Order: sequence, then structure tokens, then C-alpha cells
Amino acid sequence: MSVNECLLLLVLASSLVPGVIIFFLPESRIRLRTLLNLTGAILKLLLIGYMLWGIQHNQIYIFRHNLLPNLELVLKVDALAALFVTLSAALWLLTTFYAVGYLERSPHRSRFFGFFSLCVTATVGVAMAGNLFTFFIFYELLTLSTYPLVVHRGTEAAIRAGNIYLIYTLSGGAVLLVGIIWLYSLLGQVEFIYGGVVAALDSKYSPQLQIIFLLLIIGLGVKAALVPLHGWLPQAMVAPAPVSALLHAVAVVKAGAFGIIRIVYEVYGVEYSQSINLLTPLAIAASITIIWGSLRALWQDDLKRRLAYSTVSQVSYIVLGVSLCSPVSTIGGIVHLVHQGIMKITLFFCAGNYAETLGIHKISEMNGVGWRMPWTSLAFCIAALGMMGAPLTAGYISKLYLNQGAEIADQMWASWALTASSILNAAYFLPIMYRFWFKAQPQTWVQERIHARGRWETHGLLLIPPLVSAAATLVAGIFADTDWSPLYWVKLIVKREYLP
Repeated sequence: MSVNECLLLLVLASSLVPGVIIFFLPESRIRLRTLLNLTGAILKLLLIGYMLWGIQHNQIYIFRHNLLPNLELVLKVDALAALFVTLSAALWLLTTFYAVGYLERSPHRSRFFGFFSLCVTATVGVAMAGNLFTFFIFYELLTLSTYPLVVHRGTEAAIRAGNIYLIYTLSGGAVLLVGIIWLYSLLGQVEFIYGGVVAALDSKYSPQLQIIFLLLIIGLGVKAALVPLHGWLPQAMVAPAPVSALLHAVAVVKAGAFGIIRIVYEVYGVEYSQSINLLTPLAIAASITIIWGSLRALWQDDLKRRLAYSTVSQVSYIVLGVSLCSPVSTIGGIVHLVHQGIMKITLFFCAGNYAETLGIHKISEMNGVGWRMPWTSLAFCIAALGMMGAPLTAGYISKLYLNQGAEIADQMWASWALTASSILNAAYFLPIMYRFWFKAQPQTWVQERIHARGRWETHGLLLIPPLVSAAATLVAGIFADTDWSPLYWVKLIVKREYLP
């Protein structure tokens, strides 16, 4: 086995092994559990950093293992996989710090952090999958590893949300499996290859391929929260804040969106997809989801539910970008995979801080909270402005490329949908920000759980992660043109994989 093959297995093992060990740790072994979590997260980032350097220097990272005749487990890290793996690993490390502080006084921490590590392992597996079979294995493992996190609190509401989550995601997985088996029956093993593989089939198979595409998009669209397949996502907000952050920023919804990118570009191929009229319906479905999610967010008083519907809308920016058949819109869609992640994880960290520190969950309870928790509220405002597409933020870069791509593709209706979404983003974020700073705060916070200590408005492990991710939101926007930004890497992906 070569060094490059070993690296792929080590990236998986860096979270899998600590996760398995953590399951067997007593609740009292707090330091050892934290050490295992942080060691695994840091090691994963170091391994991925080495692979990023290798990819820039044309190294090939691929691992194959025959399970059955004509059925291989394939791991591969190309430029696109590297982007998603890096996002997953970086946000896992940040969320680990946050979760340690958030769950400080909670029971069942070994169970939580064990499944937490398995969830990241499955997400990384989804990113590194080199064919549809391998993708499906890790995609379903992601469902199974996140369910215990959704129901972690064990309340009636948590169990109900977990059951809804399973019904949606397992049903979506079944539809995805039907599409994969059907496609395998026509092509044999389906690997992710630039330009796609289905165009090699005779034109008489086009009707079947259209149906298969629909099945694949439905299966992936459940996790990507495309309307009307999104119903599980707002329900899952009963989960602890670190879980919500993972679900929305890096794990489940991003796995669905990432899978759609793979199907469009590396299974069907963008040109063939367009030739058999698959991309315009997908773009329309994404636009409907963008508007619907934003409208639903307007009417939510619960902060996490408002953020959940915001995710329904924002993740479909990615789907819209890759379905407009324009390299510029592709850049906007794929870079939003990263930008939405760092902005949305900030917002959920902040929502968790308000709940854990002051015991407040509803927007109507947040009058003057900016003066009690100024750093958390500043981080929230930066991420919210990014979601609106304000200049100097990561969200501005995403929307700039998406709008330009729509114009180049002569699909101005998509640009109108994006503009409408930005207006609605402002309509549901600005009132929150107004309450933070311009409404009088109560004399006492009735359910205050963590009292301010000097400059620290809450537990340090709760405060630092949202400040770091909020800073990343600004850095990704201000320094977008540098050769180390997410935008630079996405341009490399488009140049290497999607342009002739």
C-alpha cells in the first residue's frame, strides 16, 4: 500500500478511532475524552493540509478495495473532495471546542462525543467517495450516526424529531439506492469522472436516464432540504446547539448538496445534463426552495427554527449555482458550500450561547441582549450580514458570482430569485439585530445560567468559536482575491474539473 493510499485511510481513522474509544470512557474522564477529541481533530487537519499541498502539485490520492466482482470501495481526494474535507475538518475542530463547553454539565457525554466523531467520519467519507457505491455507504452511515445526536436529550420532542428525521432520510436513501442500482445495471460501476460517464450510453437510454436523475436528486434532495423534502430540518432543531451547527454547516445538508454537485458534473456531465433537459427543472426547484425557505423564516419566533428555514433557502444557492450551466455560477455555488458553512455555524453557535447563558430561545425575548452579550451579538450580526450578502463578507462573494453566472447564462429569472432572497434575508435578520441593540434590556435575565465575569460574557469555550468563525466570514470576503482563499481554491476546481 502506497503512502498516498495510507493517507486516505488515516484521514478516516483520525476521527473513527477516537470515537470508538470515547464510547467506552466513563463520564468522569473529561480530560481524556477532550484530549482524544482534539487530538483527532488536529491530526485530521494536518493530514488534510498535507494532501492539499499534494493536490496543488498534481499528486493523486486514490484507494481501491474489491468487495465483490465489479463492486469496489473507492476513496479519492480530488480538488472538490479536498474542499469539502477541509471544511468538515476545520469546522469539526471548532465545534469540538464549542461542544466541550456546551455539554460541560450534561449527562451522556461519552455517548454524544462518540457519535459526534462517527458523524464526522461519515461526512469525510462522503467527501472522499470515488464512486456512487462508496458515496451511498457513507451517506447512509451519516444518517445512522446523526440520529443519536438529534435525540440526545431524550425528551418526547427530541424522540419525535428523531423519528421524523429517520423517516425522511431513510426514505430518501431508499430512493437514492434504487437510482444507483438502476444506473449500475446500465453502466456497471459508476465512478466520479470529469465530464460524467452516462453520455457514453446510446441515446435510446435517455428516457431512463432522466428518470434515474430524478431518483438520484430526490434521494439527495432530502438531506439538501429541497422543497418539499425539507420537513425534517426545522423539526431537528430540538437537538443541542453543537448538533444543529453540524447539521446545517457541514454534515447532513452539505452532504446532500455535495452529492448533487457530483451527480451533475461527474456522473451525468453538465453538457449531457443540459442536452436532455435536466438542469432547468433543477434550477427551478432550487429557486422555489430559496424563496420558500426565506418566506417561512420570516414567521418563526424561535431563533433556531428561523435559522433552520434560512438553511433551507441558503443551501439551495449551491444547487442553483451548479444547475445554471455557467462556469461563473458554478464558482458561486461551490464557494457557497464553504461560505454558508462558516456563516451558519456562527449563527448556531450564537443561538446556543443565548440559550445556554441566559435561557432564551425566542427572538421576542432578545430585547437588549446585545448589551449583555456584546461579543456573541457582534458575531451574530457579522454572520447575518453575510447571509444578506453585505459587502466585505463571504456571502457577498457567493452572491456576486451567482448573479453574474445567471446573467452570463441568460437566466435572469434566477438572478431575480437571488435578489428576492437577499431582501427576505434582510427582512428576517434586521429585526433581530434591531432588538439586540435598540430595545431596552430587562432589569434581570430570569433564566440566566452563566453569569458574566469581567470581560467574559459567558463560558470561554462558548465564546471563542463564534468569534473565530465570524472573523472567517470577514476574512473570506475581504481577502477573496488572495491565493489562499476559498474562492481561489474553487476557481482551481472549476479550471481543473469543469472547464474544457
